[in-house]
Amino acid sequence: MQANKRYGLLLLSLILITVLYNGYNWALQHEDRRNTESKSTQMDKRSLIFEPSGPSRDPVLPTMQEKSLQLLSSYSQQENFENNWEELLSSPTERHEARTRIYKNRKCRMETCFDLERCRRTGFKVYVYPDSGEKSSENFRSILASLRSSNYYTSDPENACLFVPSYDTLDRDHLSSDYIHNLGAKISRLKYWNNGRNHIIFNLYSGTWPDYLEDLGFNLDEAILAKASFSDNYYRHGFDISFPLFGKTHPSTHGSGGFLKANYYPPRRKYLLSFKGKRYTYGIGSSTRNALYHIHNADDIIILTTCKHGKHWQSFSDQKCQTDNEEYDKWDYQSLLHNSTYCMVPRGRRLGSFRFLESLQAACVPVVLANGWKLPFAEVIDWSKASLAWEERLLLQVPGILRDIGDDQIMFYRQQSQFLWDKYFSSVDLIIRTTLEILRDRIYPELARPTYVWNTEPGPLFFQSTPGNPPATYPFYYDVQGADVPRNFTALIQVTTPVTSSSAPIVRLVKNLVQTSACVEVVILWHCGKTPVPEARWRLLEIPIRVVDDHPKVMSRRFEPRSFLAPVVLSLDDDVTLNVQEIDFAFDVWRSFPDRIVGFPARSHYWNSSKSKWVYTSKWSNSYSLVLTGAAFIHSYYLRLYSEWLPDKLRHQVDETSNCEDILMNMLVSHVTRLPPIKVTQKKQYKDTSAATEQTNHGGVLSRWSDPRHFAERQTCMWNFEEWFGYMPLVSSATRFDPALYKDNVAITRKRFPKIEI
Repeated sequence: MQANKRYGLLLLSLILITVLYNGYNWALQHEDRRNTESKSTQMDKRSLIFEPSGPSRDPVLPTMQEKSLQLLSSYSQQENFENNWEELLSSPTERHEARTRIYKNRKCRMETCFDLERCRRTGFKVYVYPDSGEKSSENFRSILASLRSSNYYTSDPENACLFVPSYDTLDRDHLSSDYIHNLGAKISRLKYWNNGRNHIIFNLYSGTWPDYLEDLGFNLDEAILAKASFSDNYYRHGFDISFPLFGKTHPSTHGSGGFLKANYYPPRRKYLLSFKGKRYTYGIGSSTRNALYHIHNADDIIILTTCKHGKHWQSFSDQKCQTDNEEYDKWDYQSLLHNSTYCMVPRGRRLGSFRFLESLQAACVPVVLANGWKLPFAEVIDWSKASLAWEERLLLQVPGILRDIGDDQIMFYRQQSQFLWDKYFSSVDLIIRTTLEILRDRIYPELARPTYVWNTEPGPLFFQSTPGNPPATYPFYYDVQGADVPRNFTALIQVTTPVTSSSAPIVRLVKNLVQTSACVEVVILWHCGKTPVPEARWRLLEIPIRVVDDHPKVMSRRFEPRSFLAPVVLSLDDDVTLNVQEIDFAFDVWRSFPDRIVGFPARSHYWNSSKSKWVYTSKWSNSYSLVLTGAAFIHSYYLRLYSEWLPDKLRHQVDETSNCEDILMNMLVSHVTRLPPIKVTQKKQYKDTSAATEQTNHGGVLSRWSDPRHFAERQTCMWNFEEWFGYMPLVSSATRFDPALYKDNVAITRKRFPKIEI
């Protein structure tokens, strides 16, 4: 018995010694691996996608001699690699300083590091410092141009809320040709710097080889950082802005729309998942991309990588490189992008990737493989509706999960991706405007737009919130808010000819409006040179009549937002002939489509291939793209957009020609909604009876609608408006709304709107 105990004790001792010995060796090996990439592991303590409070990941690095690691060129050195690269490596002291800069002012929030009172005193105005004289990239010049063209821009720094340095801070990799040296000293000397308070810094690339730390090379102090590839570990929530990563060729303004032109069903494309890009056999980011080949099946999952990057890639190639490079060259990236249901977006040297926006534009659902990456504008955008964020260590589960996602969900992802691309990312101008709107919501939380406004059509850039107008009062959100669509309207009649008798068209029109149950007030906008008819003359009718002798008497004033107008306005010319049932039926149609223009006379446009231009036409056809605002229902919110959002030069053109206001309003509404107006049934014999006519040489009367000069002006307007929008916003439609039993051979008593047929 005692012998058994002794043998057992001896066995346990041997096991313990073995464990301790092997554990010690494992610790040495593990420490050696950690030393080869100490900074990348230390600075990569990002929260897990599915486990926010979990530990930081510990990537398994490929085996490589330490001396080889010291010879590696950085990703940013591919075009500018120099033989004296050793002199560019940061010393331990410099790395310590970088960490200090990154963590300095980590507790900054809008309440502590931003002068909110200044903004409430001056309003939300943005000041851009004068040109610094330093070199700057095309993208940074586009950013400054967008800021200066913004409605929030001011040239007076004393009235500014937000300040933007004119030094190019986009590329802060000191190996880059765009890198500006001694930037910290230059920025700190700015007149209004004030330790960075109320300043914003834009950045696309930070840090350099081998660690790619999120360091700009100077102290931000209390400035807001709008940065691409933001790690959640360094992002100051509610203060910094997660900026999108975009390339040098990204459009400055009026970028192309998303590539999804039709909602084909089923939405699955030829390939389930694809990726084509660089593979790093060394350094930070290599573990993620080196693992991608495990899910490649050469059938519906196409993963293509190449080792060809940097001048010395052959020195660090592995056994797979030759095979990978040969397969990589056989496939076209754009073809894969447009024929894949999902696109893999793995992290590169930095967390962000150009493929994220490329996939978004192509309606290829991004599968993000970058733990802790703060996606662009994540503060306001719900990315779970347009992308999939995946834990890097669960890569092998990706194919199975993607196959289980239903077609309806894929369609939803795809449609949302196009909305986000079109509204926020298709141009540098949109990116900057979105950034400013996020800051505005922070500064004025009482006017902040709800989450659903940022993630549904038409987006926040057209949502001009005011204290007296909650979201439920906007035409886009009646369904979202469960609010009732307005049941009454104001008739707004623009009078351009004198009223000479009780049989004038405007008198008959007002009498018909009085008989409608939904019209609560008639507003006569007097744009005639003669004295207006006094309100007392109109009071014989049992409805409020308001006469406004408008000044100046210009065409754009008909869309001036006025406090006494109802939420919906029936815009009318003084020569319109509409009966009661036509008005009632059109209003019923509008209540089903409150975000559209709903009316009677229609016009259209078409592409003239010989002239390579859009052409305006008034010929009757089976399609239309404009509804004339001389007889149309419009939500009053569009009046505010027309008067306050559109630039003055467009309204000035309308006023100078006394023409084209209807074209501009239709283009504005279609630009906001991406939808056509709605035409309702109208007598085809509708004629223009206005006195705005000219005598012909033969003594006859020529209507302005038949005047060639009138149409020439409208054609010129369309071209000028299209140039400002950057594309043709008008959308054609072949739909016309008729009442039930319209023109059917049934008894009149069975029809609700029989007089429409008379």
